[in-house]
Amino acid sequence: MTASTFEHATFEELQKTDAECAFQNYGSRIPVAFVRGEGARLWDVEGREYLDFLSGIAVTTLGHAHPRVTEAIAHQAGQILHTGNYFYIEPQVKLAARLHEISGGKRAFFCNSGTEANEAAIKLTRKFHKDNGRAARVEIITTQNSFHGRTYGSLAATGQPKYHEGFAPMPQGFVHVPLNDENALRAAVTANTAAILLEPIQGESGVIPTSETYLQLARKLCDESGALLIFDEVQAGMGRTGKFFAHEWSHVRGDVITLAKGLANGVPIGALLADENIAASLTPGSHGCTFGGNFLACAAALATLDTLFDESLMSNAAHVGDYFQARLWAWAEYSNAAREVRGCGLMVGVVLNKPVARELMLEGLKNGLVFNAIGDKTLRFLPPLNITITEVDEAMAKLSAAYEAVAK
Repeated sequence: MTASTFEHATFEELQKTDAECAFQNYGSRIPVAFVRGEGARLWDVEGREYLDFLSGIAVTTLGHAHPRVTEAIAHQAGQILHTGNYFYIEPQVKLAARLHEISGGKRAFFCNSGTEANEAAIKLTRKFHKDNGRAARVEIITTQNSFHGRTYGSLAATGQPKYHEGFAPMPQGFVHVPLNDENALRAAVTANTAAILLEPIQGESGVIPTSETYLQLARKLCDESGALLIFDEVQAGMGRTGKFFAHEWSHVRGDVITLAKGLANGVPIGALLADENIAASLTPGSHGCTFGGNFLACAAALATLDTLFDESLMSNAAHVGDYFQARLWAWAEYSNAAREVRGCGLMVGVVLNKPVARELMLEGLKNGLVFNAIGDKTLRFLPPLNITITEVDEAMAKLSAAYEAVAK
């Protein structure tokens, strides 16, 4: 069997071979195979067109096949792809400088994913306290229903027991408290607290915002206790909410920030950002990553960042996001389909009145609209940041038609 075997494969052929050859850890996949994308459009293996309001779960920040990113990838691939971090890598240094500027002076470490970035943040936190004579400070407070990744440290930090099942014993030193419960957060901070790790908006649990007062309290508790405040911006960052970091809306400073998903518009990359005195604890040999900060990923990330700022896409995310949420509220009211629209910018969740989220997601696909269901009642929308008002109107027409079909 060669790669050319699937050059013109049908969906049924792909499905059959996947069932025979691949791990089945993704369960009942959505029965679509995409082969091409352009902007906010996708086409499947059978030629059907879709409007993409998921962006690969907040990954394709600029939509598909953006010419600036495509050009950067092609150019870099024709030059050099890998040397390893024994050597200086020019695009990596340039990306570190760019993120240093955006973050207000933080240093950058690069890896391949959000889970790796969060693993690095956990290691950095414990090493920082050990280096400063506080070896007992190992506990990291996170929130219930959070999601920080699937490798052991980030998995233990994730406040969802369903993801822990079958993988015991989990690493120790993680405390999970209810989101936005200020009294519970205060009570959880002890002399052994190393850090508070928060998503400004919980994405995998249904786009649930962390309140401004909760974030401000977390900052105050960290200042008083000497713990670090870590913001997981893997899904909410990169301008998706209308600001580069979602926590900026609360005017709260983080000591450590993690990024991934949308940083390189689909090329795998993760980044750990930390204040200089904290970053100093990752000394030579204490942490590393073979592919982290490679030429290709960093070139793609630089092109993504350039486009994000040059085309004012954060302003677009805020403006079009407000319009999209207003349209969703109007639809929810006249159709009696939903009871809540929540989120910020172009990170939006809709809570339905009936447990038909998956059925609506699948019917949406039939109408040519891509979004996803979280549980039985919540829809999640994460369109590219250059989405237009016209495309939002088109998406709403497709969503409305899909709901009418499901309701019948």
